[in-house]
Amino acid sequence: MKFTITRHSGYGAPADALELLWQRLESNRGGVSFTKAGPQLRAEVKKGAPGWMERSVRQEVDRLVVLNVVREVCEEAPELKFDWYAVGVLR
Repeated sequence: MKFTITRHSGYGAPADALELLWQRLESNRGGVSFTKAGPQLRAEVKKGAPGWMERSVRQEVDRLVVLNVVREVCEEAPELKFDWYAVGVLR
C-alpha cells in the first residue's frame, strides 16, 4: 500500500521539514520503501496487512507501520519532531 508523508499543518513545522526528514530516511527501512516525488515524500509498505482484512483496516495498519518508521527516524535525529509529519493514503 502506498502513502504520502506531508507536513502536519497544526504543529508549526518549518518549510524544510520534509527535506530534513528525507535526508535521514533510508530507501528501505522496517519493511517500508521511501521515495521523493518532487516536494512530496512517498512510502510503500512492502509486506502489508493481510488481504483478508477490510481495506480500511489494512490501510490503518499499514499507515501505522509508516508512522512508526517516521517516529524512529525522528527519535534518532534531534533536529526533527515527529509532530511535524502526517501520513495519508496515496490516492
